[in-house]
Amino acid sequence: MKTLRKLLTLAILLGLLGPLSAFAVFEECKDLFPQQQIPSTQEVGRDLCFDSFAIYYSPKDKKPIYTVEKLSREQLSAPHPKRSNQFYEEARLPLAERSLLSDYRGSGYDRGHNAPAGDMTDERSMAQSFSLANMMPQARQNNQGIWVKNVEEPTRLYVKRVTGDVYVYTGSTGNSGSIGSSRVTIPSHLFKLVYDPGKNLAWAYWIENTNEAQMSPPISYQEIVQKTGIDFHLPLNLGVAASKAISSEVKLSKARMGGWYPVFFDEYSPTKLDQLINSIKEGRVASIEIQYDRNSDLAQKIAVQIGSQTSITPSLLQSSPPDSATVTYERNRVTAIVRSK
Repeated sequence: MKTLRKLLTLAILLGLLGPLSAFAVFEECKDLFPQQQIPSTQEVGRDLCFDSFAIYYSPKDKKPIYTVEKLSREQLSAPHPKRSNQFYEEARLPLAERSLLSDYRGSGYDRGHNAPAGDMTDERSMAQSFSLANMMPQARQNNQGIWVKNVEEPTRLYVKRVTGDVYVYTGSTGNSGSIGSSRVTIPSHLFKLVYDPGKNLAWAYWIENTNEAQMSPPISYQEIVQKTGIDFHLPLNLGVAASKAISSEVKLSKARMGGWYPVFFDEYSPTKLDQLINSIKEGRVASIEIQYDRNSDLAQKIAVQIGSQTSITPSLLQSSPPDSATVTYERNRVTAIVRSK
């Protein structure tokens, strides 16, 4: 009996201590999934909720297994914020599980969005879309060419033509090596699955992750499940066309599901800092991680001011961005990753 009790106690402890699972929960953002049905896969990962999208993230590969968005014509037709291009490391992930800005330096690969920045409808969602947890090493010409023109744009055009919600899953599979000290896996193939419940339709784009990739016809839902090993649990009535489209107007949720969001400092800004300090004093901030590369003086100044005026002591993390046309700009930037309560 004592042995049985010990085994049960050990099993409970292991369950509590084991943070990774092949069963995603997405408790804060289930509404982003069709009928709140979470995909199942054998890949072990972490579920991350953001305001406008969610990520099932692979700590082993340091990139998304898949992302999900719920899009609508009203949403994509609304004015969009300016693309921020301000990448940052995901503070919710343990350091050993993160991809780093420095991993992409000199790699020859772009930081390729899974949930596209072009789908974001407000500044906070736009900022969140540049989390490295939303990135995969993508062949440069692929990212800036065929993927944008023949996958992302046609998907948005389709959503704008129909009535009701359209669900979009994006991810990558396969292993073509890795980049950086974190060994971020370079995927061999990229996919985007589009599901329109109003028309009972689902199809997927399947593309090689190379600069020379050629566009091929979309594949079926059954094929993408087979190729990825992910059961998306779409409530499809296969072989039967939907009788009518969803007619109810989409109401965008105002709930802030992201929890973590970045505040960028390219120089000392009393206004930004005062706003952040006031948020802390109002009890709306749980913790802050300050990321920087060269500008340690600014990082320290921000940390000291927050620590002296509030009960929060920010943690400091130094990391270097990849070489790019704006690399000097990025290296001088300081990013406060704020965890809201």
